Amino acid sequence: MILKNASVFADSKEFMKTDITFEKGIITSLEKTDKEGIDCRGKVILPGFIDIHIHGCNRADASHGKTEELETMSRFLADKGVTSFCPTTMTLPVPEIKRAFEAISNAMGNEPGAYIHGVNMEGPFISKAKKGAQAEENILSPDYPLFEQLSRICPVKLVDIAPETEGALEFTEKAKEICAVSLAHTAADYETVREAEKRGISHATHLFNAMTGLGSREAGAVGAVLDSGKIMAELICDGIHICPAALRIAFKTLGEDRTIIISDSMMAAGLPDGEYSLGGQRVIKKGDARLEDGTLAGSVTNLFEEFLNVISYGIPLRQAIKSVTINPAKSIGADSFTGSITVGKRADLTVLSGDMKTVENVYARGVKIK
Repeated sequence: MILKNASVFADSKEFMKTDITFEKGIITSLEKTDKEGIDCRGKVILPGFIDIHIHGCNRADASHGKTEELETMSRFLADKGVTSFCPTTMTLPVPEIKRAFEAISNAMGNEPGAYIHGVNMEGPFISKAKKGAQAEENILSPDYPLFEQLSRICPVKLVDIAPETEGALEFTEKAKEICAVSLAHTAADYETVREAEKRGISHATHLFNAMTGLGSREAGAVGAVLDSGKIMAELICDGIHICPAALRIAFKTLGEDRTIIISDSMMAAGLPDGEYSLGGQRVIKKGDARLEDGTLAGSVTNLFEEFLNVISYGIPLRQAIKSVTINPAKSIGADSFTGSITVGKRADLTVLSGDMKTVENVYARGVKIK
């Protein structure tokens, strides 16, 4: 297949007027050709968006342990320009986590829209002091044998850890050989986070949220991430979890290669206000999504909405694009085959209108999914 005459963001570097040729799901050429194809004149083609932290959407939840709900998520995400994702589990009883892993494994390879890389394991190895919307009664100390057992059920691409908890640093040293280890739901101070970085933490889950903040006398977990120069950081860019000014500061400080936009969305994304659930807890959506005590419970946004948000906040376009494409791919070790429009990589493509305000078509592994 050939997509012709578009403005293409090629190799995560710059826009160029060219054609994209792909065969058997792989990009084979980024050069003009006289062969017939689909005319995309006036359109913009970006790499397919990658959401590496999403709990649910359109009434589906990755933690329910139901393959059909993962298929619902796959379809919904395709409509929003997302070509691949990591279903994200909550802090649940271990039998429920296992069922969720089994369902995700069963869904992989049969997705009707966006495809699955593997699991983002947000719990249960977190801090009770910074549990956020996670259920405290299900929080566990870091348990490498359990983690290894789960990873055999379904590939894990990210596992969260609160580095101040007992055994967390030893867990990190082992788990980093299987997947990226992420700082999350943590009361750790600056020094503890920097030590955890030495042990193998390479990622930060929803920076600013559910962690110690940056202060004048204690830099906290947020300061440690900003100061590290290496840790890649997720940012929820719905304008609710982090204000636009703080986002601008974070994007500028982290630089264009360390920012990752995530939805962190829950089942109410794409649905009207009402009552829903997350991790077995009642959630009320009234504009945003919150537990009954007022705690934010994930988001109700999607990557395309956030992409438009950050551009409106003044984030440079190139950084905004990389934050939904190559950066998340790098963080989960998928950048060798996706995340950029590059010869030899998968034809994961998001076709936008010329003003980039509308998702027109989406291709995942060379197959049109929108």
